[in-house]
Amino acid sequence: MTQLPDLPQNSELLKLLRRRGVPHKPGGCNYERWELHTHPDLVQRLADLAPQWPVLATFGVPVLAAKGIAAALAQGTDTLLVRLREAPTASLTPARPCPPLTDPSGDWYSLDPWQGELPSVESKRLLTRVIQHALSYAASMSDDDSVDWRGHPVQDPPGRP
Repeated sequence: MTQLPDLPQNSELLKLLRRRGVPHKPGGCNYERWELHTHPDLVQRLADLAPQWPVLATFGVPVLAAKGIAAALAQGTDTLLVRLREAPTASLTPARPCPPLTDPSGDWYSLDPWQGELPSVESKRLLTRVIQHALSYAASMSDDDSVDWRGHPVQDPPGRP
């Protein structure tokens, strides 16, 4: 795994994660040399919502990025943060805010990663779509105008032709 690049579009997030990051200690949960700040089930949930995307271990937090720009991350046991042009659909249950990222003037939104009020299949479908929108939005913030192996303006997952 690699870490999220230090790009201007990631500066606020990296500052927050760096401040909270703790180097791995014996007996702790090692996540690429950092203490894991996310429940392992939630790390897997994030990976399941975007199966073709690499999960970047960033100061103990799993992050999805497009063209190096953060699009989504999982933290704690019940928080999925997504970066979107506009608020996600009202049918999705929000999670606890994560200031300053989720301040009203920002483009980060906090969602419940399990959406317990919805059937499991519907929850995964809606959250997968939100993650796809977040990845597209993050890619649109990049100065890199290249396209991936599918012709979409997002970074190519490793190992793909």
